[in-house]
Amino acid sequence: MANVRDLKKDINYVLGDIIEAVYIWEFTNTDKDTKKSEAIIDEAIETFDELIAKVNAKNIENPKAHFKSINNELETKGRALIEKINKLG
Repeated sequence: MANVRDLKKDINYVLGDIIEAVYIWEFTNTDKDTKKSEAIIDEAIETFDELIAKVNAKNIENPKAHFKSINNELETKGRALIEKINKLG
């Protein structure tokens, strides 16, 4: 991982793309209920807030391991959100 700035960009891009995918789904499925899709958006926003808070944490003993775990968490939670989007159909 290059640096903290790149990790923040990755978090922003991944979760932003997930939210955009939900909006596209809502736009193309106007006849369906949006409660589940709105819940996915809320979860993505909560995930964003949690991960950014972890990135901004101070006094980390092992920064490399800390940021690697954040990156892994982003990947895991991102995949879970994508699965939820795929199940909306």
